[in-house]
Amino acid sequence: MKKVAKVFLYSLLGLILLLVASAGLFIYKVKNGFPVSYETEPPAIDFPANKPAVLLFSKTTGYRHGESIDASKPVFRQMAERNGWFVYETEEGGAFNPEQLKQFRAVVFNNSTGRVLNDEQQQALSQYVEAGGALLGIHGAGDDSHHWPWYENNLLGARFSHHPLNPQLQPTTVHLDTTTTDSTLTRQLPPAWTHTDEWYVFFTQPEGVRVLSHIDGDKIVANGNVLLINDKNFGMGKYHPVAWYRTVGQGKTFYTSMGHHAPVWQDPHFVRLLENALYWAID
Repeated sequence: MKKVAKVFLYSLLGLILLLVASAGLFIYKVKNGFPVSYETEPPAIDFPANKPAVLLFSKTTGYRHGESIDASKPVFRQMAERNGWFVYETEEGGAFNPEQLKQFRAVVFNNSTGRVLNDEQQQALSQYVEAGGALLGIHGAGDDSHHWPWYENNLLGARFSHHPLNPQLQPTTVHLDTTTTDSTLTRQLPPAWTHTDEWYVFFTQPEGVRVLSHIDGDKIVANGNVLLINDKNFGMGKYHPVAWYRTVGQGKTFYTSMGHHAPVWQDPHFVRLLENALYWAID
């Protein structure tokens, strides 16, 4: 009987250790990206004449919003067809070289997470934006797994803290910000609409940006505490930006924290928000 009890206890301990190790690996992957590798071979891209080119980049080494990424691609293709754009979809970083980047009018980090570009590719992207290019980020592109100060300062303007966990997805009203006067960004959007998403919480309001849309942070449950974590019980306050934009050198950046799961790509107002942002970026 003692032998059976001993085997049971050792088995239970082994299971606990395995669960702790798995949780640790998952947290590391979410925070840092894992495994990380870089593609450096420039791809062969046939750029059509007289069509503005958009680089849709969906590489992840951190948490992967796979359903959202998969749902987004046909939507971007439809946008391209409506507007006469050329969209090049990739999950490899080889296109992030000066020669090919300058042929794109905009780059979209489509829920890209983790370390996805090497130092040279990061430099090429930052120089591309500052020289007149445009960088757009969707949802996971704003988490804290990128570890790239230029990116955090110039795309986000704030540092990611957490997202709500209970409930994770919450419906609330998205409001167009009254300070947004650029009609390209606001065209065909209502003053407010209901949207369900995973609402990212940042440590501060984004700095150096103009807010396009916001929610009432007092009307969501922003608590992100789980297990032994007890310091994620705060939000961003009543005024909680969810989409913003800015100029960087001669270029532009745009970010929205919306876009967690596949159903958002069936929300016509969310799609219009991104289509407007691409218009603004390409203009």
